[in-house]
Amino acid sequence: MIDDVEELGPVDYLVVEFPGNRMTGEGLPLLIDLADRQIIRILDLLFVGKETDGTLTVMELSDIDGDVDLTVFEGVSSGLLGQDDLDEAGAVIEPGNSAAVLVYENTWAAPFARAMRRSGAQLVAGGRIPVQALLASLDAVEEGGMPGQEASAA
Repeated sequence: MIDDVEELGPVDYLVVEFPGNRMTGEGLPLLIDLADRQIIRILDLLFVGKETDGTLTVMELSDIDGDVDLTVFEGVSSGLLGQDDLDEAGAVIEPGNSAAVLVYENTWAAPFARAMRRSGAQLVAGGRIPVQALLASLDAVEEGGMPGQEASAA
């Protein structure tokens, strides 16, 4: 599935937990749209369940209950996800819940990433700002404080 690593854009992953194994499928059309518009390329998509005793099991798409049609994702596997990755995902899932583990390429950023590699640049750090932290920083700015600092009482 990954033909030329030098051509790749940045690759990210998400673990999306479904409390009580309740999956509505509401986000699936949006995920498909992102892939259809070539904003992302889905490299891996696995579903896992965590039993109440903590046992983690990989779920086959055909075994997922409900009205969610996941057949469009059958065969989506680059082989990037290993047991260590699944164990790490399992560590953040509550017992009795399930989760989707999604690995995707940010194809929108691939031309920039290729240009940087050609020029000898390399990515040395990356990360994500949680929405809650972003909102807290914006609230602090509105209250006259600096992001990351408590606003002082005047």
